[in-house]
Amino acid sequence: MKIAFASGKGGTGKTTLSTNLAWVLSRNRPIQYIDCDVEEPNGHLFLHPAVENLFDVSIPVPEVDQSRCIHCGACSRICRYHAIAVAPTITLTFPELCHGCGGCVSVCPSGAITEVPWVIGAVEQGRAGHLQVIQGSLNPGEAMSPPVIRAVKAHADPAMLTILDAPPGTSCPSTSALQGADMVVLVGEPTRFGLYDLSLAVQVVRSLGLRFGVVINRSDWGDERLDQYCQQESIPVLGHLPHDRRLAEASASGRLAAETLPEWAARFTVLGQRILSEVQL
Repeated sequence: MKIAFASGKGGTGKTTLSTNLAWVLSRNRPIQYIDCDVEEPNGHLFLHPAVENLFDVSIPVPEVDQSRCIHCGACSRICRYHAIAVAPTITLTFPELCHGCGGCVSVCPSGAITEVPWVIGAVEQGRAGHLQVIQGSLNPGEAMSPPVIRAVKAHADPAMLTILDAPPGTSCPSTSALQGADMVVLVGEPTRFGLYDLSLAVQVVRSLGLRFGVVINRSDWGDERLDQYCQQESIPVLGHLPHDRRLAEASASGRLAAETLPEWAARFTVLGQRILSEVQL
């Protein structure tokens, strides 16, 4: 099973929830935690995995043989991302803008363009106790995170229960991470802004045709709008997590609340079983 944790915005507690759940569930079964928030992976700050393998992630980008180029401009016209420009005496490429579609290669009449790999990030595999940890990281200055996210998911063991930490928001990185999930857990906050962001995430998950439920974090703050919205939209509320300064202190110091606070270990265990039972319905 693949259970993805997502949110309409950052800061809702998605990584806190996913790392603690992965840790408590790994005590009884093989679990892998996958951090797909490749622009800012932070699950490792709490799990402290020992890295065992490191893989580069690359995309194909154009390389121009200037001696064969006839400067017709066909490559520049087909590129939607302005990653190649044709001047009277030279054709320039901009790998940072390239999306690796291969369009320029296919339309070049003189065969002057070939593709070479351009490294945009990396995938790390490691272990934290009984927990297998996989995370990706996008190189600074790169704009294409979906290829790294897909590479992270490709290194996962399909036979293991997977806890997937998706990027926040509703753009291409989050949808790339959510595709193929058996269940999506949306983490929201009971505030006016939290409701708005969660409603956007609900639209995305529904458009992908994925099963999902909601966990309301800091549930004793704010108001009842989020619960009322879930009831009106027939969205299962999988759990309520109250605000606890001790949990915030544990997270701030890079510790898992489930490992250091027994009552939170019990609370995360109950929530984990609730999510698993929802997936198995």
